[in-house]
Amino acid sequence: MLQLEPYGPIGIISHNANEKFVKSVSDVLSSKRKKRFENNANPYVHTPGYYRSNYLIESDLIRFQSGEGKVQIEESIRGHDIFIITDILSHNETMDIFGYKHILSPDDHYRDLLRIVSTCSGKARRINIIMPFVYEGRQEKRETSNESMDVAAMLKQLYELGVANLIIFDPHDARIANAVPLMGIDFPKSAYKIISTLLSTFDSIRLEKDKTIVVSPDESGVNRGIFYSSLMNLPLGIFYRDRDYTKKVNGEHPIKSYEYLGDDIAGRDVLIIDDMINSGSTMLRTSKILKNHGARDIYCCAPFGLFTDGLDTFDEAYEDGIIKSVLCTNLNYHPDELLERKWYVNVDMIPYIARIIEAVNANESVTDLINSTSRITDFLGQIRIGELFDEDDLTTG
Repeated sequence: MLQLEPYGPIGIISHNANEKFVKSVSDVLSSKRKKRFENNANPYVHTPGYYRSNYLIESDLIRFQSGEGKVQIEESIRGHDIFIITDILSHNETMDIFGYKHILSPDDHYRDLLRIVSTCSGKARRINIIMPFVYEGRQEKRETSNESMDVAAMLKQLYELGVANLIIFDPHDARIANAVPLMGIDFPKSAYKIISTLLSTFDSIRLEKDKTIVVSPDESGVNRGIFYSSLMNLPLGIFYRDRDYTKKVNGEHPIKSYEYLGDDIAGRDVLIIDDMINSGSTMLRTSKILKNHGARDIYCCAPFGLFTDGLDTFDEAYEDGIIKSVLCTNLNYHPDELLERKWYVNVDMIPYIARIIEAVNANESVTDLINSTSRITDFLGQIRIGELFDEDDLTTG
């Protein structure tokens, strides 16, 4: 990557809701490029715009009293390789509508994203979007012919507006890319950072088959569970949901019971792996069942933590000894009250985002970055033989 010519000067644009996160990405990117610039590391370090102390493009979202809005970009972006980083799950922004406070929803954030894209169109050399949690990605397939397919419509809209590359982390179903076969879509995994953070934080975990087991809380996450268990050479357990298909409640077939399939849990640490924590009911229900089966320490791991029903139930589970810890990435907004919880571990993905931006900017193959198998294998090998590792080298390349 260091010897590849940049496609253009990098410019990073954030929503109001995730400015702090995006600024940190810019700072990491600047720090890395400063070292190369000072060391004259490659022929392109003196390319105009290669090294800057700040890659952020100043923009302003102006909101009218009706709730409508517009975006103004405060500086020239002509010829830039623009990266828009958006967090459609952020719920820390409000606006006044007819005298009432309205918390911005994913629909609002997506509408603002379209405003930014349309403002950049025709001026930027290329437009790339980093959308860690894909908008409407939970509705990735139709159960009946009378349901909307918003994620497909969203992808087509971005493609038609001229978005060249879209980066999505750990999608619920990667087949959504079929909606726009000519668009560049990549699906990086957060598995490496979750595993490395878990093992670096808790030295009591032993990667031995009779000591630790990976568990998928439902059958839809089996492939995810297989990925983790095979990399760590650990057994896999699965919970199967026995549904009543004769009726629907709130659009879904109700669950009659949960059945566990797998090795004995007694005396083992358990890693529960899922793609997201919504309310947390699935994680906590699974944890309670496993604890009743004699599980030792239980670690709940997911790329995205929403905690839509609040934190009280997790506080209770921690105090009752049901869970040891919850690990989620900082790819979506988390309030300070979550970050202060004893049971919560924040998995930092900022260096990884900066690394991906550099790879895309240089038109580098991102296969190795997206498929983190080799890095996980190297890390686990060092853990098993007790070697120290350089976290910065492994995450940022």
